[in-house]
Amino acid sequence: MKHEINGVSLNVREQGQGDITLVFLHYWGGSSRTWGEVMRLLEKQYRCIAYDHRGWGDSEAAETGYRIEELASDAAALIQHFGLDRYALVGHSMGGKAAQFLASRHPPGLQALILVAPAPPVPMAVPEAQRKQMIESYGSRQGIETAIQYVLTASTLPANAREMIVEDTLKGAPVAKRAWPERGMTEAISEEVPKINVPTLTLAGEKDQVERIEVLEKELLPRIPGAQLNVIPRTGHLSPLEAPNEVATAINHFLTPVL
Repeated sequence: MKHEINGVSLNVREQGQGDITLVFLHYWGGSSRTWGEVMRLLEKQYRCIAYDHRGWGDSEAAETGYRIEELASDAAALIQHFGLDRYALVGHSMGGKAAQFLASRHPPGLQALILVAPAPPVPMAVPEAQRKQMIESYGSRQGIETAIQYVLTASTLPANAREMIVEDTLKGAPVAKRAWPERGMTEAISEEVPKINVPTLTLAGEKDQVERIEVLEKELLPRIPGAQLNVIPRTGHLSPLEAPNEVATAINHFLTPVL
């Protein structure tokens, strides 16, 4: 369903019920559909809300608003729009970086932060030529399928999941596809994340080639007070699709004593 959020029409998926709401932020190239199976597994315990970031999925492709702070502002406006007073943020990759920024602002009602293969708060060490190649590869089916096989995953996905990734990535607006490699990846929010004051869990794929465990251990975990790390075995960067049961179980186990 479409909702006017921050002056942009955002597509929002809502399901489940519970005293706590989980707000899901997806990765660069994905959509709210990325979280579909994880939400199905959690909907009996939690109200689940996932949305397509501006320029992705069925959300409006605004010309501006793709900086990390602005993506975080979209999430904050959505939370206010739905009147959420007890919720946890669940951010994946790019969505994880936006979730870090929002959590650092101490938004009212935030109970916990879950970061799934999150982009670190420091500029990612990706050469400009490689970042340009990323944009180009996301412009064709062949490029996306190559990325799925050799970069994004460490296990074989079902055919329908692979097709969903291709569809979501191709559907992304050009301005949204450029924004992350050209700006978001290199934005520094490392001075902000030490302000996070809610229980934080990081889920890392054992074989993630994008957000490697050693980088998260060096650049993310020491900056967030009390942050925990769980490693999902035999999993790459797309753990919500590669290992939804493990992701959902880890989220539930982490939140049960916290909430």
